[in-house]
Amino acid sequence: MLSNRSLLLATTALAPILWGTTYLTTTMFLPADRPLLAAFLRAFPAGLLLLILCRRLPHGDWWWKSWVLGVLNIGAFFALLFIAAYRLPGGVAAIVGGLQPLVVAVLASRVMHERLTGRVLAGGAAGAFGVSLIVLQAQARLDAIGILAAVGGTLCMASGIVLSKKWGQPAPLLATTSWQLIAGGLSLLPVLLLLEGLPTTPLTAPNLLGYAYLSVVGTAFAYVAWFHGIARLAASTIAFLGLLSPVVAILLGWAIAGEHLAPIQIAGIVIVLGSISAAIVARAPKPAGLPRNLRGRGVKRGSSFLRPADLGAGRESGGIPREPVDNAGIDAGGGGERRLRFLEPVNGAVDGGLDDVSTQH
Repeated sequence: MLSNRSLLLATTALAPILWGTTYLTTTMFLPADRPLLAAFLRAFPAGLLLLILCRRLPHGDWWWKSWVLGVLNIGAFFALLFIAAYRLPGGVAAIVGGLQPLVVAVLASRVMHERLTGRVLAGGAAGAFGVSLIVLQAQARLDAIGILAAVGGTLCMASGIVLSKKWGQPAPLLATTSWQLIAGGLSLLPVLLLLEGLPTTPLTAPNLLGYAYLSVVGTAFAYVAWFHGIARLAASTIAFLGLLSPVVAILLGWAIAGEHLAPIQIAGIVIVLGSISAAIVARAPKPAGLPRNLRGRGVKRGSSFLRPADLGAGRESGGIPREPVDNAGIDAGGGGERRLRFLEPVNGAVDGGLDDVSTQH
């Protein structure tokens, strides 16, 4: 039976897996040379669908925060993604996506104060190397504009992950996802009208089928799963899961589109999957016990529990609150000793951060 964390990782991984089908869907079903139209029809209808289901609008500063996140996660990212998909074949469109874990890890260490460990850096480098093996052996011409679009998309997604993690979710998941999709779609509309214009010929049945799949499955469903994971997993873990997208793209290109898959590309796929597994294991929950920085300091195991909200726990990133911990969390014991009330797991998802806990006087 899957643990809560394993189930969370699996559902979050569905998002990049579905995004990996974007490249094949674009080349097989969508009209040529319409990347902005594809981006708009993918985002805006999905946002409206989720808004109808949740019936909740932003409030306060979440009007502008939703717009910023909508541009980074949806508007700019989608536009750049489709430009790369049109100008680059298969998995090549994700050539720079392998660097995303490194970018996210650095940003998260500066913005979220997540620990930037050597294991994360090594795993990120291995993931980028694995993706490069997949891409460099592809029998395709590398287009400069397509590569720049892929770089821009990676930077947008990395920034969006970190800010989404930092700002949290002030409303139910469907609501916050709908706000971002609508904001991203609306930000795309003037650019679409200015640069591409509306279609001059009717869309075909395959076109409509492709847009419907990308909007409902590849966007509405995928982004709900993605933002659910962002709220509960470390930012760097999320970024490593994103490496599944180029792997799925290249495998679909081989299985369906008949693209050649060389042995070195298979090695790249194995390396990417290995880096993802290493990142997941590195962030796995530690067994409950006394933090190392409290061992040997007269601290005893206590029988009572401190709720995660009191220490800012309950998230994989193991964040520690800036404000002092409530004194109710520590009891004075006999002989001047203190007993630490350990973190109570929430749905089995408390992860990391115990080593950073110290007693409060």
